[in-house]
Amino acid sequence: MTLCCPGVTAGAPVSWFRDHETSLLQGPDSGLGQELVLTQADSTDEGTYICRTLDGALGGMVTLQLGYPPARPLVSCRAADYENFSCTWSPSQVSGLPTRYLTSYRKKTVPGTDGQRMSPSTGPWPCPQDPPGAARCVVHGAEFWSQYRINVTEVNPLGVSTRLLDVSLQSILRPDPPQGLRVESVPGYPRRLRASWTYPASWPRQPHFLLKFRLQYRPVQHPAWSTVEPTGLEEVITDAVAGLPHAVRVSARDFLDAGIWSAWSPEAWGTPSTEPLPKEIPAGSQPHTQPEEDTQVDSPAPPRPSLLPDLLPLDHRDPLEQVAVLASLGIFSFLGLAAGALALGLWLRLRPDGKDGPQKPGFLAPMIPVDKLPGETKKSGDEEMRGVVLCRRPWKMDGNGQMIRIFGSSKCMGCRSPAFVEPM
Repeated sequence: MTLCCPGVTAGAPVSWFRDHETSLLQGPDSGLGQELVLTQADSTDEGTYICRTLDGALGGMVTLQLGYPPARPLVSCRAADYENFSCTWSPSQVSGLPTRYLTSYRKKTVPGTDGQRMSPSTGPWPCPQDPPGAARCVVHGAEFWSQYRINVTEVNPLGVSTRLLDVSLQSILRPDPPQGLRVESVPGYPRRLRASWTYPASWPRQPHFLLKFRLQYRPVQHPAWSTVEPTGLEEVITDAVAGLPHAVRVSARDFLDAGIWSAWSPEAWGTPSTEPLPKEIPAGSQPHTQPEEDTQVDSPAPPRPSLLPDLLPLDHRDPLEQVAVLASLGIFSFLGLAAGALALGLWLRLRPDGKDGPQKPGFLAPMIPVDKLPGETKKSGDEEMRGVVLCRRPWKMDGNGQMIRIFGSSKCMGCRSPAFVEPM
């Protein structure tokens, strides 16, 4: 690198010095005249150089600042709502030279269609820098389901370098933090805090693009956060530590999980109430007032923190608690009906037939051995074989009015021989 001494005629010998240094860099007898040659200059050679003539007069001053060609910038984009998005950038390498940026964008088309060709409806369009000269540009009126290509070009005296970035609103969506966070105590409930907030001002309120929220809270002495996901713009904390202030913060996200969660809102603080639960006064009656006690200068110490759960009943006006109670009752009712149906089915399957009524005609009579009948002597072997079983009607009256016994009637089931009659 060669530096020339200003204000000196060409070829005039000069001496070169670094500013604020007395050591000679190059003398007049170097044969280079008014020029100073620096070999392999780097960042340590940057600074101001002074040249003097042979009589010691100041010939001039030269400032050396090294510069580099531009490198591709680092670009990132973010959408705070579903209609607009912004992109920011920074140099990946400091060039040390005057630098400017050119920004534009266009809408990407679907591959394989006629719209793949460039047309006025797809751009490119300039991405206006807001404010002018800032490392940020904003795209207004973007389509939520479309994809865009961002072009950021870095320009300096040594060249240009371009970065292309493809983005879609649903992937870069990150709402601003919720606003207006408030934390209030609930009178009569020493374990409860009510937190409320509003939508961020940058988010348009439309029925098809809503936000969901998550809330974190912790006692002042605890480093860990507890997290809940409310269903609206407020939440009642039911397990706060009595007597301790609590920090609360909230963040937001698209309700269909597009993009990512917002940054946390500024923390808000609240302390659960130490007042007793107010009593309802019947209509038409005068409230009973008690004389106020004189307050002492030394007030008693605040109540000690309690880690026990809140034993007071839940607020019946809370819709979520009502839904939980109804769901529990429905589950218990279903289980009871199922158990009753199962018991009835088992009883019907295992109960006896219960057919103990009179037997139908022709049904077998009780089996009674012949030798066991009262008033009868043992018969011979042939008779015993023929009359082992009595039929259902073993007695019959003959024409003379005498009762006769019938063995082996062919009309009786189980008899194996022809019938014969034995008089009484």
